[in-house]
Amino acid sequence: MSNTVELNRYVNAKEVTRQLDELISLPVHTISAEALKRYEEEYFDQKCARSKEQIGAAKKIIPGGVQHNLAFNHPFPLVFTKASGHMLTDIDGNEYYDFLQSGGPTVLASNPAPVREKVLELLETCGPSTGLFHEYEYLLAQKISQCMPSVDMFRMYTSGTEAAMVAARVARLATKNKNIVKMGGAYHGWSDQLAYGIRIPGTKGLQSHGIPSFCFKHTQEFFPNDLNSLERVLRRNKLRGGTAGVFIEPIGPESGTRPVDFEFNKGVEALCRKYGALFIFDEVVTGFRLGMSGAQGYFGVSPDLTIFGKVIAGGYPGAGGLGGKNEYMKFLGAGLDGNSKKALSGGTLAANPLSCAAGYHTLCEMERTNACKTANEMGDILTDGLNELIKKRKLPFVAYNVGSVCHLDTLGTMHYSINWGKPWQIPEVLKQTSLRKKEMEHIGAAYMAEGLVTLAGNRLYTNATYTKEDIAEVLTRFDNVFEHIVVM
Repeated sequence: MSNTVELNRYVNAKEVTRQLDELISLPVHTISAEALKRYEEEYFDQKCARSKEQIGAAKKIIPGGVQHNLAFNHPFPLVFTKASGHMLTDIDGNEYYDFLQSGGPTVLASNPAPVREKVLELLETCGPSTGLFHEYEYLLAQKISQCMPSVDMFRMYTSGTEAAMVAARVARLATKNKNIVKMGGAYHGWSDQLAYGIRIPGTKGLQSHGIPSFCFKHTQEFFPNDLNSLERVLRRNKLRGGTAGVFIEPIGPESGTRPVDFEFNKGVEALCRKYGALFIFDEVVTGFRLGMSGAQGYFGVSPDLTIFGKVIAGGYPGAGGLGGKNEYMKFLGAGLDGNSKKALSGGTLAANPLSCAAGYHTLCEMERTNACKTANEMGDILTDGLNELIKKRKLPFVAYNVGSVCHLDTLGTMHYSINWGKPWQIPEVLKQTSLRKKEMEHIGAAYMAEGLVTLAGNRLYTNATYTKEDIAEVLTRFDNVFEHIVVM
């Protein structure tokens, strides 16, 4: 078994940041009103009639008509009935290239036969859940520990949000410190304390509606890719309860929407050691996507705790977990082998046999087929092709990738930040991000009408089933949209 991370290159964070700075200084470039109207009438109204009808009925009983934020789409969400490899099919029979990949977990493929067969076998013999121990719990934990050098022990949860919550509790027990520090704009789930400074650096609690401000009393953020900013927070915290843990998305907030330098993670690790905080790596997206040893293997760091999600259940429900070093994971021992103070955690359906079986066989199959290497190579080819189209069309868009995590930023919506020292700027930032978010939805609708399913119109995940021929066809469809971009 190899712990290598199969990446051919890493993003030039400073150059991408320069390009994104320029992008938000320019007038908005978006899909023309005429082209959008044509897509709405000729595609969505005519070719997606059953989706429109079903979503209309669903809105009467489900808020917004869908259950997941990623399912929202202009002018209405589509209803998907089939997923296979890298293709999706909607209820009207239309086919799409899948770059959403269920939010990122299907690195191997959507609904791969080798995994499906093992899951069906388990359902025949055990069923999805007993509430008691099953062998697959051990097999999955062992596989993750074998792949990730810093993970001595692993415990399964049902989501990355839960795993991040537990990581904060473990960090406080282990260090006896109070504060949690995170990178501004990063997303570590939607729990009260960590839903701080999300999406846009500096927003604090502005985008966390329904959460009382006192929940953020011991949560702080620092500016992405800025070690000086982090150290200022850590130094200040020494006088107000210390720092329990520093949470990091290793390629930058929101999966690299604002990318970080290659050496940044090592710098964060050094500061954590200096100030006695746990170094907490959120590998919900990067774990088993950049490679079998995750981002930590690629960057050469050793986190104290690692948050998992997405792929560890192979695209099946119940994808979340926390791994880490023995001296910290002991705070999750349930009883006889536990510490006198156990971090509060639970979950009736956590580590159910179905999720663990799917995750174990997915990781084994990914390792056997070298899926990460293939997915990352396809990400390189897609990004290079997008940059050629951008150059050809003389557009200000910014395309870059870290392996199979690809970004196509057409509006720079999440490149804004809030400086509370200049409060007069805040209304304009909120105005611009709101306007650009709306245009992201419009461009995303155009992609969808061209048979391209993306994450919010600006992020794309490739998986191991894509081929060069697929990517060539995909680029033709992106160019169909780029042809209709105008200055707003």
